[in-house]
Amino acid sequence: MPRAVGPDAGQFLLAYDRQLRTDAEATSAIARSRLGPLLLLTFEGGRGFVTYSYLDEAHGRQVLSLVEPALDHFFGDPAIQEDEWKSRGHDRAPRLHEELLNHGLTRDEPESIMVGFARLLDVDVPLPPGVVLRRITSEEDVRAMVAMQGAVFGGGNDGMATSLLRRLADQDGMELWVAEFEGAIVSAGRLDPIADSDFASIWGGATREEWRRRGIYRALTAARARSALALGKTLIHSDSTEHSRPILERAGFLRVSTTTPYRWHR
Repeated sequence: MPRAVGPDAGQFLLAYDRQLRTDAEATSAIARSRLGPLLLLTFEGGRGFVTYSYLDEAHGRQVLSLVEPALDHFFGDPAIQEDEWKSRGHDRAPRLHEELLNHGLTRDEPESIMVGFARLLDVDVPLPPGVVLRRITSEEDVRAMVAMQGAVFGGGNDGMATSLLRRLADQDGMELWVAEFEGAIVSAGRLDPIADSDFASIWGGATREEWRRRGIYRALTAARARSALALGKTLIHSDSTEHSRPILERAGFLRVSTTTPYRWHR
């Protein structure tokens, strides 16, 4: 599927590249290192992460020679249990896919980079009877949220919960929102306002399968958008699965590119 075109799409993609890559992705990192154009990040729970600014052809060729030393940076650290290399579809990095696979990484399904005005999501969405939305901060709620997301996405671990709890303690602006039915979390998502930018990002949108297509994710997204607007953020970004992409498109968001994670697990 090609990325969107139009008067806003190019501006959105430029804003994404300038405001949401590299340093903006390192907000909660516990260690960072530079390797040429690459930024190597370590997060709580033994998670490594490789990212970079937009790659033109020259930097794209340079990155190929840096794949091995970048991965060795994490492979050689016994505390690192998993690593993600975050690629973007509009970067000019020929043969990067093959190089990452040759070094033992596996390719996840591509996700759509969605960008739009926060006000487009600020709508009233009726919830199914008995379902309530709320913002959570307690350890018990956070661990329950991570467990639910893990059941939906096939991941989730104590390291992720620990990282989120540390961020809440640090008061870095992150917000965690859930939808509940009779005390059980049925949907959840995160809001990350990006400092010194026009953006807030929405992450981790997960809804249990039996509760999908009932407006819960849209309501959860609307709640996060209202919070972003209250913080002065005018744009929302999301790396969306095929479950959430159509919801954002119907709200007027544009698919400006794709992102494909490549992963390694010890």
